Amino acid sequence: MSSARIPKHVRQYKELLRRVLDSRPSGTRQRLAVALGTNRSFVSQISSPTYKVAIPAHHIETIFEVCHFSPAERAEFLAAYDAAHPNQRQQPDDGAGRRTIEVCVPDMGSARANRLVDEAIRDMARNMIRILQEK
Repeated sequence: MSSARIPKHVRQYKELLRRVLDSRPSGTRQRLAVALGTNRSFVSQISSPTYKVAIPAHHIETIFEVCHFSPAERAEFLAAYDAAHPNQRQQPDDGAGRRTIEVCVPDMGSARANRLVDEAIRDMARNMIRILQEK
């Protein structure tokens, strides 16, 4: 499919997602697929400017979290996404309908190990919520 047929703003947010994914550690695409409850081919489609497949709005926060978007990358992505899909994304609700829990875990002795534990806990929570919402 020619990328000329893909709307400009869709190409923009997909190109940004691809750049972010390319700059992250190996395995990020697989972690994103698991967090989204999809497979790697879906991640390839939503991050390729040559595919028309839009990113569902409910996946955006998970993408930001798993891929560790910077504030500038978030702003750029959301500007292109909102231009491409007006009124698709719900506006932030200041936490309404959400709650935060705190979990105490030991310091693993390195930033990398601590990050891996944090990511595993977040992934487990997202997966549990997704499973419960499907019922």
